[in-house]
Amino acid sequence: MDDALRKDAEAIVRESIAAVLPDEAVRKTLKNYRASAGRTILVAAGKAAWQMAKAAADVLDRVDGGIVITKYDHVMGEIPGVECFEAGHPVPDENSFAATAKALELVRGLTADDTVVFLLSGGGSALFELPKIPGEELQDITRQLLASGADIVEMNTIRKRLSNVKGGRFALACEPARVLSIVLSDVLGDPLDMIASGPAYPDASTCEEALAIAEKYGLKLSGKALELLKEETPKELHNVETHVNGSVRELCRAAAKAAEKLGYEPVFLTDKLSCEARDVGKMLAEKIRERAAGKKQAAEKRGGSKRSDGPVSGGGPIAFIAGGETVVHLTGNGLGGRNQEIALAAAPLIAGIDGAAVFSVGSDGTDGPTDAAGGYVDCDSLKELEAAGLSVSDVLGNNDAYNALKAIDGLIFTGPTGTNVNDVSVALLRLNDLPTHVA
Repeated sequence: MDDALRKDAEAIVRESIAAVLPDEAVRKTLKNYRASAGRTILVAAGKAAWQMAKAAADVLDRVDGGIVITKYDHVMGEIPGVECFEAGHPVPDENSFAATAKALELVRGLTADDTVVFLLSGGGSALFELPKIPGEELQDITRQLLASGADIVEMNTIRKRLSNVKGGRFALACEPARVLSIVLSDVLGDPLDMIASGPAYPDASTCEEALAIAEKYGLKLSGKALELLKEETPKELHNVETHVNGSVRELCRAAAKAAEKLGYEPVFLTDKLSCEARDVGKMLAEKIRERAAGKKQAAEKRGGSKRSDGPVSGGGPIAFIAGGETVVHLTGNGLGGRNQEIALAAAPLIAGIDGAAVFSVGSDGTDGPTDAAGGYVDCDSLKELEAAGLSVSDVLGNNDAYNALKAIDGLIFTGPTGTNVNDVSVALLRLNDLPTHVA
């Protein structure tokens, strides 16, 4: 493993995530907030819920009751006046349902003088849930969607119709109280009705779209669930004020700035990744191969010298940066996440290219159902995998990227970060020497 490249990768991860922590955004939104004559209720849901609630509690003059619903191991201490709950993600569990029921109890019976400060972040679709169907069936449908390769918009179009809080229904439950909604976006393009399935925003999707998605992926639904897909969701809400803070674009900009500080030329590719994870890994690896091959050809034109006396145009260290939320089509029963698959898929294509690395992380610090934020590979990773008796194609076929990367120290750990604005994927290339295996 290239230790210098690994240190660069970890520095980029650390600085890019630090730049999109929600604390300052929440404080900025609430700095001019003045409590009304009634009560101020704090409700926070999502992977960044604790961090957002802590920032809000520090700013608000008072909190007359509050609740945090976040992922397991994401509560980082007590918040005065606020109950904190941990629940299941990406599949909701009984703790999700029980905590959401408590949130609905908290906002029941409010008046027009009261305000609900609603803090929402990614992961809320699983964490903030009280289903209209049996919990076991909702869990099964969620697993079907996760395994199908459906994107986040398709998943949420289905899930909001099976819920008592999604698709604007939580805001309805708060009426006539005012809802001040602060949203940390984890959906491409920031569609407010899709982030955490839009509990406090009018739903733009239709029954026809939901039924088409169910048919597209061959979802197995009970008669009750199928009937719910035919029921329209709220299309107007009159008690909500919404502020969007944080996005994957800011995450990518921060990664680019961090890479530039380390001497790389940042090249921004996109912040709208929504394809198969392993295809992104291959795309980033191809960018490295193209760049390395160009350097080799330029040197050969100057006489084949491995080190030239003058600079090669565009031949310095480079960082290709992409962001978004990819999908994984489950074909095996291994352990892993989309960011780990991105990294692993790149390993064969950058093998032997000195100074090359690909890494990808989730900004929330967890990748799929694992304790890793993502994965890292470099020019030596394929050799190390083969020495461990591992085939990249077999590992990807079994969706077991976690254990493969663990075997070569290729996992990236950050712990829960307190934010969630999608993923960032980076390909690094330092061309101090010519690549050794570029066709």
